[in-house]
Amino acid sequence: MATNHRYCVIMCGGIGSRFWPYSRTDRPKQFIDFFGTGRSLLQMSYDRILPVVPKENIVIVTNEQYAPLVKEQLPDLKNDQILLEPARRNTAPCIAWAAYHIAARDPEASMIVTPSDHLITRQQAFEDCVTKGFEFVEQNEALLTLGIEPTRPETGYGYIQIGDAVDEHISKVKTFTEKPNIELAKVFLSSGEFFWNSGIFLWKASSVINALHTYAPDITNVFDAGKECFGTNKETEFIAREFPGCVSISIDFAIMEKATNVYVEKVNLGWNDLGTWSALYDNSPKNKDANVTQNCSVLAYNSTGNIFAVQGDKLVVVSGLSDYIIADAGDVLLICPKSEEQRIKQMVNDAKMDYGDKYL
Repeated sequence: MATNHRYCVIMCGGIGSRFWPYSRTDRPKQFIDFFGTGRSLLQMSYDRILPVVPKENIVIVTNEQYAPLVKEQLPDLKNDQILLEPARRNTAPCIAWAAYHIAARDPEASMIVTPSDHLITRQQAFEDCVTKGFEFVEQNEALLTLGIEPTRPETGYGYIQIGDAVDEHISKVKTFTEKPNIELAKVFLSSGEFFWNSGIFLWKASSVINALHTYAPDITNVFDAGKECFGTNKETEFIAREFPGCVSISIDFAIMEKATNVYVEKVNLGWNDLGTWSALYDNSPKNKDANVTQNCSVLAYNSTGNIFAVQGDKLVVVSGLSDYIIADAGDVLLICPKSEEQRIKQMVNDAKMDYGDKYL
């Protein structure tokens, strides 16, 4: 199939609460330049796919409040390449809308769906595996996910167990497993049968719509009711009216864990979903004391293994601090052991309960 039938959907609507207070409701983590490269995570995701998918075939799905940020960071995109969700309804309705939108434009379309906030350091490996993935789904009625070769017994990711091999790189999916405990993660790693679930998918637009019809008809009932609107100036009005009525469910729960035509491509991309401060720490350059500084000035004495993310012209001075997150976003200062970062979501909820939306 010609590459002009290949599309990319970048999901860009998350709040990124685990990166609070650096990531805020009005400017979540996907719009932040974490690595001082001059490009945000969203822009890096866009740059990464350009060698594989024509620029005019890239579609961003985001919450309507982030429209100005998307247009500011990706000025080459036309308005019909930015789909603005009127409500957050998780990944299944998001992907369904994108698939209906693309299929109305191009019935022969195949598409890659990727989050906007992942880090991938092996660009050529990414291009090669995406090209292979497109070729596979274009020749088969298949739902393909990228499985990352695990390097440690990680408890923060979902896992995919591989079944029968199609070729050296692609296998049938046997099972999906949600985030395991450490003992089970060690078993997964040693078995060689399990891969991390990247949350990156490839399929024909028609294939995912068919799967949604079979396994999530409550979603397709919404979109089918306005099928004639897609690709016209009535689409936005229809979505504004009907999209909030969609059930909130992930694409994994909606179809991937139920369908019988699910495959995994085993890849090694230098991948990280950058879901936590510790993940950012692990993927950032460190000084001689194993400290990470995010575009800020720091004097650290007898302090190791910390990450400092401080906005504004402020000098951070610490002594005797090890393995901490120090994140200052002007009106919020977070000081938290990295070992307790799973509590940050609860801290965000507590801040909302005590202070409303002031510090979110």
